[in-house]
Amino acid sequence: MAKRNSRPSIVSDELWLLIEPLLPVSAPKLAAGRPRVPDRQALCGILFVLHTGIQWEYLPQEFGSGMTCWRRLAAWKEAGVRDRLPAVLLTKLRLAKQLDWSRAVIDSSHVRAARRGPKSGPSPVDRARPGSKHHVLVDGQGIPLAVSLTGGNRNDVTQLMPLPAKVPSVAGLVGRPRRRPDTLLADRGYDHDKYRRLVWAQGIKPVIARRGVPHGSGLGVHRWVVERTIAWLHGFRRLRVRWERRDDIHEAFLGLATCLITHRHVQRLC
Repeated sequence: MAKRNSRPSIVSDELWLLIEPLLPVSAPKLAAGRPRVPDRQALCGILFVLHTGIQWEYLPQEFGSGMTCWRRLAAWKEAGVRDRLPAVLLTKLRLAKQLDWSRAVIDSSHVRAARRGPKSGPSPVDRARPGSKHHVLVDGQGIPLAVSLTGGNRNDVTQLMPLPAKVPSVAGLVGRPRRRPDTLLADRGYDHDKYRRLVWAQGIKPVIARRGVPHGSGLGVHRWVVERTIAWLHGFRRLRVRWERRDDIHEAFLGLATCLITHRHVQRLC
């Protein structure tokens, strides 16, 4: 009988060396039965779903069952793996002096929600059908610094303060770890003087286009990087439509995709 191929190439050795130390230690099995699916094999299955958008029940058995991979993803999300991995990747970039802290750019994108659930809502751009928003904050090159998920009916400006607050503390050089950019760029959807003052209070200069003025603010010269990053995120088919009713599972996919994009920058720049 031919040996099954678990496709370890989906998770490269370099990426696995970064992720493995962050995974929680599994408890020993107390009863006889099938051996536990190795973490790397389960991660390959999770990324296969992320890349292809396939439903869990149709996941090829070489990765383990879809339910096993789903449970592993939920457990890793609860253990905070998704929150710690970005800091590891961003630290590598800062060590190589490849993070552009001179400015950060924020934007969002709407996705349809196949089922109603937490952090979904009637979308004003899709005839009030259920939807969600992916909010993204990137550095001056388009490297993801933070992401969040909200309902499709939430105003973009509601994430102007939470997203910068989610940027991990990035060490790697002499001195204090860094987590704040010098300037924050945003389009007219974030135009509100109250939030400008709040951003200034965090030591960040807000550069936000104003409503009611002619187009041509010049921000497009710098803002295209966040639009490119959002396009990269939606290159992962599982993120083009929110299939998960549970918001934490969709957030886990969103965080994984963000880490994969950041890891590509690490490979290119470090």
